[in-house]
Amino acid sequence: MTTPTPSGRLVPAADGHDLAFTRTLPGSIQDAWAAVTEPQRTARWIGRWEGTGAIGETVKLQLGFEESAPWANVRITECDAPRRLRVLTMDENGSWDLSLDLTGTGERTELRFVMHRVDPATIGEIGPGWEFYLDQLVASISGSPLPRFDDYFPAQREYFERQGR
Repeated sequence: MTTPTPSGRLVPAADGHDLAFTRTLPGSIQDAWAAVTEPQRTARWIGRWEGTGAIGETVKLQLGFEESAPWANVRITECDAPRRLRVLTMDENGSWDLSLDLTGTGERTELRFVMHRVDPATIGEIGPGWEFYLDQLVASISGSPLPRFDDYFPAQREYFERQGR
């Protein structure tokens, strides 16, 4: 397989920098929402979760495609089904503020994924991982073969590092 083309962009924000990605997902906005919120569907592309999925609640997410499949706490800070979800992930490495917005147009849904307040010096390590996970999401919905992380990292590192300079 050829190296996937990276698409993430470091963008200025009111409180620092955001790392933003977009994807076009096949299917309705309701199907896209299910793919990013239902535990049996998230298990196909990022990992399964357990707990109560509601604003203010913290669920446990098992990262199914990471070495040793670690668990992370994920606090749901915003939820406007089926259009917007914002969460704060917390693990031994710190916390990440993540949001996704869905816009449905018939049998296609546009996804905008943002990692808020990112340190530009770290995006060479982080960006390729989000590209991988978002392409896994697309593949899980479309029934395509899942991508391999080795096709993303370290091949995409330089693309992201250039943006962080």
